[in-house]
Amino acid sequence: MRVLTSVLLGLVALATSAPAQEAGEVGGPGLALLTRKALVASLEGDTVVDNALLLVKDGRIEAIGDRKDVQVPEGYEVLDLGNRWVAPGLVDLHNHVAGGLGDLNDMVYMTNPGLRAAPTITPGNGAMKVAIAGGVTSVLLIPGSGTNMGGQGILVRGGFDTFEENLIRNPGSLKLAQAGNPERRAPWYPGRSFMNYNTRNTFQRGVTYAKKWEAYEAGVGPKPEKDIQFEVFRHLRKGEAQVSTHTQIYQVVNKTIEMVAEEMELPVYIDHGTFDGYRAAARAAKSGVHAILGPRQIQAPSSFRPITEGRVQGIAAGYQERGHPMIGFNTDAPVVPQEELSVQAAMGVRYGFQNDQMQAVRGLTSVPAITAGLYEAIGSLEVGKDADILVITGDPVDPRTSIEMVFQRGVRVYDTGKNTRRW
Repeated sequence: MRVLTSVLLGLVALATSAPAQEAGEVGGPGLALLTRKALVASLEGDTVVDNALLLVKDGRIEAIGDRKDVQVPEGYEVLDLGNRWVAPGLVDLHNHVAGGLGDLNDMVYMTNPGLRAAPTITPGNGAMKVAIAGGVTSVLLIPGSGTNMGGQGILVRGGFDTFEENLIRNPGSLKLAQAGNPERRAPWYPGRSFMNYNTRNTFQRGVTYAKKWEAYEAGVGPKPEKDIQFEVFRHLRKGEAQVSTHTQIYQVVNKTIEMVAEEMELPVYIDHGTFDGYRAAARAAKSGVHAILGPRQIQAPSSFRPITEGRVQGIAAGYQERGHPMIGFNTDAPVVPQEELSVQAAMGVRYGFQNDQMQAVRGLTSVPAITAGLYEAIGSLEVGKDADILVITGDPVDPRTSIEMVFQRGVRVYDTGKNTRRW
């Protein structure tokens, strides 16, 4: 009887024990990746390491360098990738498919900074599974642009099964939309002048609210009453979130820079930037306003751009030609499928975006990571950063390249050798 009891207890313990940790993930043994080429993709410094060895431990990059310079510690699992390359996971700052409700809009108020996209997050949904197969490891899910201030976005990964595992930062941004969609979707809006007035008024109230909390925290003011609608402005003032702005048309992009960056002194970036928006590139660069461009990547001659210029204008090239150094790409998924983020960069290069210093890869990795304030954790293959790593057959901006494996925080979340290829 005692023997039977011991056997049963052993089986119960075996069934309830945690699964063994895989090499590279938190709590597991270390992982060594041998690769023909590592695209570091840092904004400065090394961009490529040939015949590289990359060490991953506890979900982070522990070392990266030439094989002759990096030693594999004892007990590490070695994965020889042959002629395959590795690159950082791709980052998309304009996503509408990570949530279960699609394009989230509250059409009652013209500005609604208190609305949050976070409750709509649906881990493991089909769109994000395909996104992982396309190399997109981090996205910003944002409300739609039916009103001028649609609410707060959330930054998430796509490879895990729970909200907590996927969460990167909440709030991820404050979504602002100027002109275009708000006018089209709500024709009763009383024109751009009033929209600009009302939007500025909301910003002013939010900044005033945040400053009251700053005074209280510095011991020089009374404790304010909490207002959920304006809490996001405390994060914006501290640089813990940014204003992601649906802005396009030259005059409207100028208004974004003037109102949000120069007047309110809040961190903001251009989201779209099309229809002659590139003409404001120099001002945007001077004011520290990055350009995350898409889903349109070209502009034909039109009333916005004189036909005498004689060419189809690449949007990214337009910003770059006018001296803007911080250019990234987005999909506005599902407008362009999330897994086609790399194709957005390929389109930029095809239509004139200079790529001699790996600018297109950076536009998918380090530039959006810096723009979202996440560069300490993601966006390049550097020591100490999260091991969000792609194993690929070549240049990730080349549409002929395929994604063979994807790691998120050291966990292998996609492997064409073990799973059916999704993309």
